Amino acid sequence: MTDATAQPPTRTGRDWLQQWDPEGPDWNKALAWRTLWITTFNLTLCFIVWFLVSAVAPVLNDLGFDISSAQLYWLTAMPGLAGGLLRMVWTFLPPIWGTRKLVTYTTAMLLIPIVGWAIAVQNPGTPFWVLMILSFLTGIGGGAFAGFMPSTSYFFPKAKSGTALGIQAGIGNFGVSVVQLGTPFIVSFMLLGGAFQGIIGDSQQLVDEATGATEEVWYQNAGYAWASLTVIGVILAWFMLRSVPVKVSKVSDQFDIFKNKHTWIMTVLYVMTFGAFSGFAAVFALLIKDTYGTAVFGEAGIDPLKYAFLGALVGSAARVLFGPVADRLGGGKVTVFSAVGIAASCAWTALQLSPDSVDDFPKFLWGMLAIFFFSGVGNASTFKQMPSIFDRRQAGGVIGWTSAIAAFGPFFFSVILASTPDAALFWWWTALSVIGIGLAWFYYARNGAEKPS
Repeated sequence: MTDATAQPPTRTGRDWLQQWDPEGPDWNKALAWRTLWITTFNLTLCFIVWFLVSAVAPVLNDLGFDISSAQLYWLTAMPGLAGGLLRMVWTFLPPIWGTRKLVTYTTAMLLIPIVGWAIAVQNPGTPFWVLMILSFLTGIGGGAFAGFMPSTSYFFPKAKSGTALGIQAGIGNFGVSVVQLGTPFIVSFMLLGGAFQGIIGDSQQLVDEATGATEEVWYQNAGYAWASLTVIGVILAWFMLRSVPVKVSKVSDQFDIFKNKHTWIMTVLYVMTFGAFSGFAAVFALLIKDTYGTAVFGEAGIDPLKYAFLGALVGSAARVLFGPVADRLGGGKVTVFSAVGIAASCAWTALQLSPDSVDDFPKFLWGMLAIFFFSGVGNASTFKQMPSIFDRRQAGGVIGWTSAIAAFGPFFFSVILASTPDAALFWWWTALSVIGIGLAWFYYARNGAEKPS
């Protein structure tokens, strides 16, 4: 959608670099890596906010709210709906705002859902429609991905794209684990020793519906704890980032990516990988609660918040580690490996959703972690493929488009689980992954493939 080589100076001010050619001998490696690390820090905050609801929703009823199981899945669906829609907007922003303004403004917007959820969670009388709006607003964090990733790709040569984008997306994805792992800890004590209690609010009583056990908690911390880091991210972006002045074509010209069949093939493959990662990460805690929780097995039931973070942790680590592997072996071959793994692990896990006892939980857990691992592998390899398959002008647009569609994962997964048997979702994803195996092998991985990548 844009040409990432710096054009003759047409934009002035401290935002804009006047010369930039990542493929040339004068490539400024230090600036590129500085951009990567700052935008990655802010992208991690974006993922924390995007998946905030997945960490809060499982305990809302224990805090005194009266929300049905289907409504809880709808709450976890809204961030995915918003993330997908907003990614379609953020895709067009890098050449318009530039990296500096894009990252700064987006990070500042995160404060809206952060503060909103911190206030709402303290009042069990908060109307459900308000919670739905706040859930939708967390999708700002999801939308950011489609702007941050293409923007960062402008700074790196194609030979480094798999590693750079794998690092950014992988570490950014760790935000899911951070919020799911960190929330039970940060809500267990009064933030800042109560120095701002009048502003932050009083504690709540967390009551386990099955056992009646109570615990004093400060669930507003699940929002407020990230506010200071968000402000730091805004300051870093504003003062330390620069922007590549890229050539922006007419909007109608930017749609030429949709005439390329590989745009649609890569959309299927990225939905297969990141759709699985984001979708299962959003509902993992609720799946554990509904299948193996205390409401099913009493006091022996599994606490979902002790395990839900592991999925995103495994998937994020795989994305970081397999970026360099995809650079070395080729993205197409690694995507085939990912698709085979996703298909097999989804089929296995589909058989673990009607347990006879809580002793069956390890089989379910290992199946889920395998799904996250192989989806993380595919997230890395597909992002290696796209800059290789498309020219630099189109690659940013394809990255934005495919990431936008895949971001609907939390929405569709939550809606499906709210209305159909859980196993159906796993079998559908098995079928999609089998299709992905064929597409990736035929077009990108086999000898004589049309677009070896």
